[in-house]
This record gives sequence, C-alpha cells and structure tokens, in this order.
Amino acid sequence: MNVRRSLTVVGPSSSHSCKIMWSSGCICHLSLLDRSHAFFSLCFLQCYDSQVCTTVRLTPAASKSRPPNGLMINCWRKQPRSIVESDNSAATRQKGRPVEFHNLVESSVSMPDCQTLCSLMLYYSKEGLYSQAQTVWDELWNSSFVPDIDIVARLFNAYCTGGQFGEVTRILHQLKSRGSNFILPKAYSAAVSCFGKSGQLELMKGALKEMKSQGLVVDSVTANASVIYCSMFGSLSEMEAAYGRVKRSGVLIEEEGIRAIALAYIKSRKYYKLGEFTRDVGLGRLNTGNLLWNVLLLSYAANFKMKSLQREFLNMLDAGFRPDITTFNIRALAFSRMSLFWDLHLSLEHMEKEKVTPDLVTYGCVIDAYMDKRLGKSLPFALNKMNMSSYPIVLTDQLVFEALGKGDFHSSSDSFLEFSRHKKWTYKQLVATYLRKKYRSNQVFWNY
Repeated sequence: MNVRRSLTVVGPSSSHSCKIMWSSGCICHLSLLDRSHAFFSLCFLQCYDSQVCTTVRLTPAASKSRPPNGLMINCWRKQPRSIVESDNSAATRQKGRPVEFHNLVESSVSMPDCQTLCSLMLYYSKEGLYSQAQTVWDELWNSSFVPDIDIVARLFNAYCTGGQFGEVTRILHQLKSRGSNFILPKAYSAAVSCFGKSGQLELMKGALKEMKSQGLVVDSVTANASVIYCSMFGSLSEMEAAYGRVKRSGVLIEEEGIRAIALAYIKSRKYYKLGEFTRDVGLGRLNTGNLLWNVLLLSYAANFKMKSLQREFLNMLDAGFRPDITTFNIRALAFSRMSLFWDLHLSLEHMEKEKVTPDLVTYGCVIDAYMDKRLGKSLPFALNKMNMSSYPIVLTDQLVFEALGKGDFHSSSDSFLEFSRHKKWTYKQLVATYLRKKYRSNQVFWNY
C-alpha cells in the first residue's frame, strides 16, 4: 500500500519554505510556496519502509537571493491529518508530531550523483516536463558524463512520444561533436526507431543519411526497421525504395520486414508485385520457414488463379518444403470460394497424410462450401472424416485473413467464442449452433 507522506524544507524565513508530497517508491517534484525564491532546483527522493533518503541541490535564484545557511527536513512516518503550512510555526500545529530526520548545513549538502540525475531526467521526460529534462541533460553533458545507450534510448522514446523531435536531433549532434564513437551508432539506431514509430519518415531518412555520411555501419535491425516503418506510414514507392536500399547494402530482409511489405501490398491489392517480391527475396531461404512460399500462394489465391496456385504448390513440394496449416488453408479457402469440392477433399486427405491438424479455418472452408451450394444434407459426409470432438483453435497466419477475409462460419464462431468464454466449445457444438442459426434465418426469409 502506497502511503502518501509530506516533507517540509524550512529556511530562515517563511519565503524560504517549501513542501513536498510523495508516495512510497516515487520520484516527486519540489514545489515552492514562494516562486520568487527558486533556489531549490533539484530534489530526488527514494522512500523506503522506515526511512527517506534525500538529495537536495541548492542554487541561487534569478533574483540573486542567497540560499539559506541551514535546512531542517521534517518527515512523517504516517500520513499527516492536515496539509503542511508554509511557515516554520505551522509544523507545530500538526496533529501528527513531525520527527526531525536531518539537519543539513550548506557545507554538508551532497551533490546528486549521475545515476540520480539520470533517473530524474527520465522521470521528467516521461511526465512531459521536457524543459526540466533538458536542464538535467545539459548538466550531465557539461560534467563530461555520457549516459549509457539504454538511458539515451529511453530518453529518445519519451521525447518522440511527446513530439519533441528537435531535442532528439540536438542530442545526436552533441554526441557527434564529442566523438562518442562507441555510443553514437547505437544512438542513431535508437533515433531511427523512435522517428519511425512516430511516423516521421523524413527525420528517419535524415538520420540514416547522417549515419552513412559519418561512415557508421547500418546494422540489420536498423535497416529492417526503416523498411517496416516505411511500409506502415509511407507509400508503396517509399517502401520499395527503402527495400532497395537494404538490398543494395547487403543486409538480408528479416521475417518481420517481409510481413510488413507483404501486408502493404495486400492492403493495396497489388498481388502481382507481391509475388514478384517473394521471388526477389528468394523462395529458397530456410530461416523464414514457409512464409515466402505461403505469401506467393496467397498472391495467386487472392486472384483465384487456380492453375498457377496448383503449379506453385507442386514447386514448393519439389523444393523440399513441407506444407503447414497456413499452406493448406490458403488452398482450402480458394477451393471453397470456387466450389471445387473434389480439390477440397483431396486437400483434406493430404493434410491427414502430412499429419497436419485442421483448425477453425479448415472446418469453415468445408462448411461454407456446402452451405453456399445448399448442400447441408451432404455436410456430414465431409465432417465425419474430421475430429468433431476437439476444441476450436486458429493457427492460420493473419496475412491470409487480410487477403481473403473470414468465412461465414469462422466469423460466427468467433462471436460464439467471444461471448461465451466460460463455455468450452467443441467443433460439433459450433457446427450445430451455426446450422440452427442458418435454419432460423432461412425460415424468417421465407415467411416474409
């Protein structure tokens, strides 16, 4: 349980007083009761079960007032019943008696260490106090201390979340001016990722150009990130240009990048370019599994080019790749939409031979094919060969649904499963409920 505590910092006069409110384990702000005497600039508190560790730095205010020679810090172990007053006599009016915790003099005030300042800087940036975070960074920078890459990356992320892209650029230039060769490549990589997440493609491209101009190596993670964010926020031409740069640099496009490009082509209905892309990447790559072959088959299935679909499926088998559930369901969806019952049954037999377990999509292909042609009475002929007592599960790649959508049985089953989570459905129960629903809908249609 977080106990809210109060701490009073009292100077020689009431104008030098301030109060702090915080909760256990939290960093707080130092709020002054008199804004004209702003020489309490930084304060970092760490609260423990029985004590409070405090580091306070005193700096002169703009009005050239000198900070007090002594500080008395009063803390309460329990929550006070009333708010701390702004003058020295107010502490005596509290119902909970304050316990004197420290009595600091000017010569014994400890300066905050770099770790404390880094924590304070990250807290300010996370809370949207960017001017304070900038002040702490400048102080760290002037002290010749360079934080590690983890702190820099978290700071970049907070700045980009708040739209402070200029601060990220400024810090990069500072690191460049000091010649921090160890941290500079990683800092640029973090900036590229942050710019890309925020959709700032021009800033991302500029950071990549600066990396190349300084002779820094663009690693695989950064190169793939540029492709992913161009596919998410840019046009197809920008995405293709980013992929061309990655290819010319000799960096392999990874699985996440392949998925991002494939999704962009599917959303634009550019299936021919999608097939050309898979061939350009290389269908023989083994580190991506069946992804490239499945995307190629999907490019034909989405346009219902059945002969090309069958030909490429045979080429996949000849190349030594074993079809998975996504491969079979791509073909099953195409067969179901085209009402090719014989090919659909052959595909089910092939799945059984390869020991691939059907999922909800496979059942939906069979049911939708029969129901669309009003062959509901023949449906048991196909379903009796499948395990109807198993629990429904979806194992098909989501790219398939982006291109071909979901069938009627799949969509209805998703609704049943979503609104009856306490019940463990089986395929037999889902099929019975779906057929009952279709029967009632047909009755309503014919009655009107």
